[in-house]
Amino acid sequence: MSEDYSRARRIVKTDEFSSVFRLRPAQRSAHFVLYTRSNSLSHARLGVVVAKRFAPRAVTRNTIKRLTRETFRLSSLPALDCIVRLTKPVNARRDPATGARLKQTLRAELAQLLRSQVRKPEEMRG
Repeated sequence: MSEDYSRARRIVKTDEFSSVFRLRPAQRSAHFVLYTRSNSLSHARLGVVVAKRFAPRAVTRNTIKRLTRETFRLSSLPALDCIVRLTKPVNARRDPATGARLKQTLRAELAQLLRSQVRKPEEMRG
């Protein structure tokens, strides 16, 4: 299990994002899509995409990114490049993304997405 989220564990370059996005989504959940691609490193890397149209408030986008990084950091993934992309709006007046109930739901979705990659690494595309 990796306990850090150093720069080496991040996908930061545009061409790195593009090469993972070219592949079909590995997994979907109610709010997210996970794209994966095996890498030649000894560890997994993460990229997070949270569009303004699905989370207009900066506090919401930052909360989602923080939850995603935390879930990634606590998971034991094989050598993969993972991109998590928000695909549905999460902000609602009655249930903002900074609320405890929605945070719990999003955290559970993210954990399920990442767990799906731990279970079946032989199906990873490269």
